[in-house]
This record gives sequence, structure tokens and C-alpha cells, in this order.
Amino acid sequence: MAAFPPNPQDHRYPLVHYEVSQEFYFDAAHTLKREVEAEGSRRIHGHTYHARATLRGLPDPATGMVYDLGHLRALLGEVRQCLDHHFLDEVAGLGVPTLENLAAYIARSLQVRGCPVHSVEVWREAGGDHCRLTLAP
Repeated sequence: MAAFPPNPQDHRYPLVHYEVSQEFYFDAAHTLKREVEAEGSRRIHGHTYHARATLRGLPDPATGMVYDLGHLRALLGEVRQCLDHHFLDEVAGLGVPTLENLAAYIARSLQVRGCPVHSVEVWREAGGDHCRLTLAP
């Protein structure tokens, strides 16, 4: 029986991949036009958001890493600066400040910085709300 996890260069396991993730949080305010909970949503209010970016692939033979997590942390720090303590309604390129649009904004922000992001999750622990965006391979 072969050892697991297999050596990444062992082509008998073509479907094996690794996922590495890094999380960050940010505090921000926004408004939403909703039918449910409409009054409170239309007023400016804030949340603590949590986000996770996940990258997927095989480790580089030279480094043993799918992606250098130090580099990912630095990129997420740049994205965080665009969101933390901002009024999300005014963040260029975000659109309506929903969890879905936040996940898409973070994914696009990583992609334009050359990061091979596989998925982005955004959630608000206080309310139990969660969104996961998975990009096609």
C-alpha cells in the first residue's frame, strides 16, 4: 500500500491536491435596502466581518509550498486596508455591500494581485451569516 499523503510528483494520484487558507477580519459599516428587517438595514450600521481566502494546488517541488502564506498574508493585508473601518457603500468596485459582493470583491482583489485564489468565505459570527464563493478551476 502506498504511503499517504503521496509524493506530489507521484502521478498515480492525479486528483490529490492541497488547500491552504488564511483568515482576516475587518470592521465596517454599510446600509442595505431590504424587505425583511428593512428599517434597521437602511440605517447606517456596522459589523465585524471575517474572511478566509483558500488556495488550491500541488506544492512546488522546490519550496514544498502550494503558496507562501507570508505572501498571502501581505496580500490580504492590502485588501483589508480597503475594507477595514470603511463605509462599504462607498468602496469602489464593491457594489451593494452584501456578503456575496464582499466575497467577490476579495477574490477579484487577490486575482489582480496575481494570487491564484480558489475560494473566499465571508461571515459575520454574531449573526451566523456566511457566504462561500468558489471559483472554477
